[in-house]
Amino acid sequence: MSSEKFIKNNLALVTLIAASLVVFISLSVRQVFGMFFMDFNADLGITNTEFGLAIGIQMLGWGLSGPVFGAIADKYGGHKAISLAFVFYIIGIYFLYNGPNTGIYFQIWLGVLVGIGCGGTAISIPMSIVGKHFPLSNRTIAMSIVTAVGSFGYFLSPLFTNYSLGNYGWVQTLFYFMLFLSLGFLISFFVRSPQINETKDGGSQSTIEALSEAFRYKSYLLLLSGFFVCGFHITLVGTHVPKYVIDRGLEDWTAAMILSLIGLFNIFGSLMSGYLCTKRKKKTILSIIYFLRGVSICLFIFLPPSTLGSIFFGASFGILWLSTVPATSGIVAHIFGTKYLGLLYGLVFLSHQIGSFFGAYLGGLFYDLYGSYDYAWYLAIALSIFAGLIHLPIKEQAIERLQKA
Repeated sequence: MSSEKFIKNNLALVTLIAASLVVFISLSVRQVFGMFFMDFNADLGITNTEFGLAIGIQMLGWGLSGPVFGAIADKYGGHKAISLAFVFYIIGIYFLYNGPNTGIYFQIWLGVLVGIGCGGTAISIPMSIVGKHFPLSNRTIAMSIVTAVGSFGYFLSPLFTNYSLGNYGWVQTLFYFMLFLSLGFLISFFVRSPQINETKDGGSQSTIEALSEAFRYKSYLLLLSGFFVCGFHITLVGTHVPKYVIDRGLEDWTAAMILSLIGLFNIFGSLMSGYLCTKRKKKTILSIIYFLRGVSICLFIFLPPSTLGSIFFGASFGILWLSTVPATSGIVAHIFGTKYLGLLYGLVFLSHQIGSFFGAYLGGLFYDLYGSYDYAWYLAIALSIFAGLIHLPIKEQAIERLQKA
């Protein structure tokens, strides 16, 4: 059997595997930029505020480009959108590696180009393409598998990066990242969207009509607001925890341990979320996740610093890390169908990335202004409560148009 025929006959399985590997590679690189800060500070003169701004711009670039890549994937196929995004990703890392890489150039390479690259490779687009291949009964499970495999990258990448930075330096480590991303570029050609006639739940609805319908729907707006909080939490932790634990007197390896534990336990959290969403309302799962995030942060910052406390934080926050993604994307697909899932979930993810911008930037800004991350943590706790509450009124049912179809 030719490879082309195999792909055609097993399109859903091939897409699931390829999309999982794409997310694994993309998130593996994206997750560990916080571990480079000390080197960027020493060799490039990058301050906390500048680094936080670059990561914030990256999050905005990721979010703003997501709907664009989603529209490309919906119209022309997932492999074209993802491979194009990998080109931006690789170029950004190349110039960060090879220079010029200070001042505004640092913001462009790490912020703009890497952000655009993430917009088409990290979670939202590969997951939305996978969602198009599976029926409602097992769609959330399939999406959670993509997230879980990406989480394994979260687990391995901090360990590799910590070793590589210590033995080879940050420049060589970025070179290795380019090789990983080039492999992702090749794999992206196997992330194929289903044929147009296989996606029936959008009918003859146009893109403008789909957008208008979504933004008139209160539950969609609540999802947008809730995912803003998710982005704030994740980027605050991923960007600033490495320096935070050192400031509290812990060894620098503690940061790599926390990030690795987040990745390891997120595998279980993502799969558990996908399973629970087949048994309980997704909005209830989301509310519980956000409330528990607040509890985890409180224990981390108010208890005396210790290795044991860091282990608990990494494990507990890992379970809650990306477990929001299958539930959130599943609600979008359930309410509006899958025809414009790439675009509509891309817009929800844009809200996530706006939150990520504030998590990255305000963390660095508060530190430079007050010499502490405390105010950023307090804000994160307040947002946990907010997000836990606003998911409760969501109407988790298909809109009337789909019910009549």
